[in-house]
Amino acid sequence: MSDSDGKKPLGIARPGSVKQSFSHGRTKSVVVETKRKRVVVPKPGASKPAGSGSAPLGGDPSKRPAGISDVEMERRMKALQAAKAREVEDAAKREADEKARAEERERRRAEIEAKERAEKEREEAVKAKQDEEERKKREAEAAAQAAAAPAAVDPELAPAQRRAPPSGGAPAATPRKKEDDRDTRKNKNQADARKGGKLTLNQALRGGEGGRHRSMAQMKRKQDRARQKAMGQSVEREKVIRDVQLPEAIVVSELANRMSEKVSDVVKALMTNGIMATQNQSIDADTAELIVEEFGHKVVRVSDADVEDVINIIEDDPKDLKPRPPVITIMGHVDHGKTSLLDAIRNAKVVAGEAGGITQHIGAYQVTTETGAVLSFLDTPGHAAFTSMRARGAQVTDIVVLVVAADDAVMPQTIEAINHAKAANVPMIVAINKIDRPAANPDKVRTDLLQHEVIVEKMSGEVQDVEVSAITGQGLDELLEAIALQAELLELKANPDRAAQGAVIEAQLDVGRGPVATVLVETGTLRRGDIFVVGEQWGKVRALIDDKGDRVNEAGPSVPVEVLGLNGTPEAGDVLNVTETEAQAREIAEYRADAAKEKRAAAGAAVTLDQLMANAKADENVSELPILVKADVQGSAEAIVQAMEKIGNDEVRVRVLHHGVGAITESDIGLAEASGAPVIGFNVRANASARNSANQKGVEIRYYSIIYDLVDDVKAAASGLLSAEVRENFIGYAKIQEVFKVSNVGKIAGCLVTEGVARRSAGVRLLRDDVVIHEGTLKTLKRFKDEVKEVQSGQECGMAFENYEDIRPDDVIEIFEREEVERTL
Repeated sequence: MSDSDGKKPLGIARPGSVKQSFSHGRTKSVVVETKRKRVVVPKPGASKPAGSGSAPLGGDPSKRPAGISDVEMERRMKALQAAKAREVEDAAKREADEKARAEERERRRAEIEAKERAEKEREEAVKAKQDEEERKKREAEAAAQAAAAPAAVDPELAPAQRRAPPSGGAPAATPRKKEDDRDTRKNKNQADARKGGKLTLNQALRGGEGGRHRSMAQMKRKQDRARQKAMGQSVEREKVIRDVQLPEAIVVSELANRMSEKVSDVVKALMTNGIMATQNQSIDADTAELIVEEFGHKVVRVSDADVEDVINIIEDDPKDLKPRPPVITIMGHVDHGKTSLLDAIRNAKVVAGEAGGITQHIGAYQVTTETGAVLSFLDTPGHAAFTSMRARGAQVTDIVVLVVAADDAVMPQTIEAINHAKAANVPMIVAINKIDRPAANPDKVRTDLLQHEVIVEKMSGEVQDVEVSAITGQGLDELLEAIALQAELLELKANPDRAAQGAVIEAQLDVGRGPVATVLVETGTLRRGDIFVVGEQWGKVRALIDDKGDRVNEAGPSVPVEVLGLNGTPEAGDVLNVTETEAQAREIAEYRADAAKEKRAAAGAAVTLDQLMANAKADENVSELPILVKADVQGSAEAIVQAMEKIGNDEVRVRVLHHGVGAITESDIGLAEASGAPVIGFNVRANASARNSANQKGVEIRYYSIIYDLVDDVKAAASGLLSAEVRENFIGYAKIQEVFKVSNVGKIAGCLVTEGVARRSAGVRLLRDDVVIHEGTLKTLKRFKDEVKEVQSGQECGMAFENYEDIRPDDVIEIFEREEVERTL
């Protein structure tokens, strides 16, 4: 059954219930369902649907739907009327809102139109004012030209100027009219420029007063070309021959740019030579040389290493050289008082409080003797670092002071220090320390030094020797005087008036200051603001700090300073060179970094397949202990890495995955977790995020402050990777008397233990005519009918071998035990 709009009711209600159908909030009909039939009650006033047989509400009670009382019908009629009233109110409210919005749009449109009209009127007024000013200016210029024209006209030319117009009938254009035409065109161009929007750079250079004009040479060349073209001659531009620099590889477009040729012509030339290359592809230097010669240019071959030509060593004029302080390095055995001697010299000759931790931190300081001589002392982080500095070409040491304990004589590290000094080819001064001890024997030290070709002055040699005591201060003045005397003999000089060059003594990553390098200036003067390159890093000097912790503006030869402003941490021993521009420094640093990366890649790769197979086979039998090292300074990290490389043998070795300077970070923990390696911190600590990450990932972090403890712990850990050594201990012999065959068991050997003891858990070997026939274990060991653990010498027993039955009378059984012994490096 349909409702008043011909649509079906929205739902089916329970019998005896009422359900309303709404469309946009307006009640359309009431669905009344009874147990017997379902009728639709239309709303009041609605037209009865066609074909519907139901009576309207409120009609004859006899035609009212069954089951609905008068009260219920009245209630439903009131609900319908209330809904209709709400619908009328909502429609009126929507109509009012729509009218208000339309009025608001109309008001805004009127305001915008009024504003546009006012803006247009203002622009027209400004334009009219400018036109009026331009007109007055033109009239003034025309009047001035008219006044000056009669005086400038030649009398002989006057009749020609007053000549009749040509046959065309049109009068000749007067100068006044030509000027007006030019002004008109100019004004038109200016008006067009104003209409065109913002003034561009090309427009400003192309026109207007004071604009860019052609040069006289350019105008002359243009006139020559026009004259040749008018005379019928071919106009060809003169070929410009250029010097084209060719690196190892070059992009085609860059090659065309260096030759000032079209890219299409260069690509065409390559195709003519059988090379199909686009403008974005690279070609080798030989191919590029053929193309350059084909275009008639000159070739200049360069290489990537040419970027370092800007920092080549410059020979100084002897007239510019001035005296400089000597650089002294103190070396010796760690237990011979080297550190105590350094502290004694510093405390005796430097004002208390000025050095302190600064001196140890910077690793170098200066001392002034009583005679006024300035000495620069260098505190290197050990012999390994000193050798690395010498290998990198940083010859910063002028004099070596060899410290030897008077009560201990020459030690292995003392011999190593002597060899370093001889390899560096620097003079040596022997300081015999601990002379105040009762067991001191300086003559024994001098005698022991003779074995290593070090002949002191008291032994009729040339090497100075001084007896000193770091505790009492005895002999310190004599040591400083000996150093000053040796420096006078060397006549050390340098040129301070040139670009600075120095060597990195130490480098570290400071939390607040960033990468900091301790630099000893060798020649020249390093100033604030200088741009420099050091190893694979570059930077600009932001600050210079001397050994006393004070900021200075410059540092001359043999002066140690801390340099701030690097982009990364350099290595100890890298050479610092000052460059002219930042681009040069960056280019040199990038070239060195790429070269170092290629060198490391080439060193780690096998050259041939045989070598690759040999390395793979060797790695199968070698156990590795991976570690990750972070230290406070670059020299300490380098010394630790070199010490780790010496740990190991053919079966186990220590591999340093990464070493760096600075605190342990979260990225270090990630690398250690991926490789299953512990993290070793030398005088550094892990930050909070790194500690949390290590706890979550189970990465071990160990902290050390003494390098010997670190080496011992790593050596002990590496020893744990060694396979245990197996030793055999013979415990007895037994002779087979008879062989019995037992069902479900096999052959049983009836034996007599002739020596030692036979154990069930031990290993056995079967000997026949003193030749080993079988080696294995026992399946059973019985005495009479009982299974026993062992049988003593002189007793009989029954033995059966595991998985072996070829036994005969008179065979001998050798009984032994295996013992595993732990090995150490």
